[in-house]
Amino acid sequence: MTTRRAGLREQKKQATREALRTAALRLALERGPDNVRVDDIAEAAGVSPRTYNNYFSSREQAIVAAVTGEREARVAAAVAGRPAGVGLADAVIEAIVDQYTAPGEPGRDALLLITTRPMLRDAFVETTGAIEHPLTDAIAERLGDADPHTARVLAASVAAAVRVALEQWLQTTAASATAGGLVVLSGSLPDLLRGALAPLAPALDAAEERARRQAS
Repeated sequence: MTTRRAGLREQKKQATREALRTAALRLALERGPDNVRVDDIAEAAGVSPRTYNNYFSSREQAIVAAVTGEREARVAAAVAGRPAGVGLADAVIEAIVDQYTAPGEPGRDALLLITTRPMLRDAFVETTGAIEHPLTDAIAERLGDADPHTARVLAASVAAAVRVALEQWLQTTAASATAGGLVVLSGSLPDLLRGALAPLAPALDAAEERARRQAS
């Protein structure tokens, strides 16, 4: 019964988070983010402002969360789910590219909102930090390495590389936004991600080779 209750609590928390981030993005698109208060988002989601603060520290964080969803968990799951025959470097790079460039991620209206508001751009880029811990676990599992520092350093480096790629992409895309509200996607995000992650491939390969030698 305890496990079931815990599962129900987690489902309720997830539903509340989803309601908050959905309300935040809807209100921001309708009114403009500067005209949306935390109280407005909480009311639209049917919770109290105090409950809101248990999930998000700002309206920007909630708005961006509607775009990113649970991407950090999806990245880690994608790495863990790659076949054993796929090298760690390829597994990580492909998982990042797949999850950051999935169809509808982000939608054009949401992209315009994020790219034309510096605070939203910053909040969007900051979400890259969230992938570090779940990715650490996924890398450690693939390495089977008793040393947790290797996986953590590699995951932190991946998060930093993704941040660099997103910053470049958002800056160039923001510069292309026209007065008429159109967004011209500038540069290929998959190419930017692959380019930023490429210098990490030798380190990922070396860690995998070291783990293979230790296991033999």
